[in-house]
Amino acid sequence: MITINLIVIGKLKEEYLRSACAEYIKRLSRYCNFEIHELDEYRLSENPSEKEIDTALQKEAVQIKKYLKGMIIPMCIEGKQLTSVKFSEKITSAGVNGFSAVTFIIGSSFGLAPEIKSIGNLKLSMSDMTFPHQLARVMLLEQVYRAFQIAEGGKYHK
Repeated sequence: MITINLIVIGKLKEEYLRSACAEYIKRLSRYCNFEIHELDEYRLSENPSEKEIDTALQKEAVQIKKYLKGMIIPMCIEGKQLTSVKFSEKITSAGVNGFSAVTFIIGSSFGLAPEIKSIGNLKLSMSDMTFPHQLARVMLLEQVYRAFQIAEGGKYHK
């Protein structure tokens, strides 16, 4: 069984988002092993300079690297956008391509360090639209669940 490994910067503050994530994690248990690594967000000043932001991203990158394994998919605005069906194909083909895990990385509101993006097997973007940062985790988990449903021919994806 494949492992879905989720590395995120920051913790979910709102209960409704934690509940939504818990529901999708429960549903995913039928299809995969699931791991989540919530890493601390580097604290920045009120109006951080580019240098401060770069320093923060580098410090977060050091922590992220400790949990990388398998197929690496950093979530970033400049990444590729996929349909749910194409996303399902990527996830389900990971095992065939020799990966026992798929690792998704969600950075802070300032994104991810360039070195984390560069080691990805696929840079992925959810949309050209802007969403609340904490909602990204729920959206990604829903799409991973949908991917497994598509692969098995389930009725969830219509």
